[in-house]
Amino acid sequence: MFRGVNNINIDAKGRIALPTRFRELVHGSCSGHLIVTIDMDQKCLSIYPLPEWEHLERQISDLPSLDPLALKMKRLLIGHATDVEMDSSDRILIPPPLRQFAELEKKVVLIGLGKKLELWSESAWEEGRDSWLQAGTGSLEGLSEKISSISF
Repeated sequence: MFRGVNNINIDAKGRIALPTRFRELVHGSCSGHLIVTIDMDQKCLSIYPLPEWEHLERQISDLPSLDPLALKMKRLLIGHATDVEMDSSDRILIPPPLRQFAELEKKVVLIGLGKKLELWSESAWEEGRDSWLQAGTGSLEGLSEKISSISF
């Protein structure tokens, strides 16, 4: 289970070193084989261990192609999905088109979200985080039943 916020650097070749606490999880769950793709809602990248991605990819692939939103998901998520392997230094190479999409420069933030990781530019992460915190949670009105049932 991935969790936590990690400020890391991306090197000149576009590689990131996974934080130590994630390395064992990645080696154990997928032998270092990850999938990187874009996020449909934010300017960040989603990074999945291969088994998690394969499960999600099957679900997306099974959606009807005549549904415009399903076709959009297929084009964006599956179309941008890129296989990456951890190297001997526990780094992964983020391909240039994906780095460009997420506007990744030297300082990046890797977020653990349970079954996947997100990779953000440091400035986009800070802006989003501050905006979400400022908006607050307000009341539970309008939240789905599943979300409103969680006790914090």
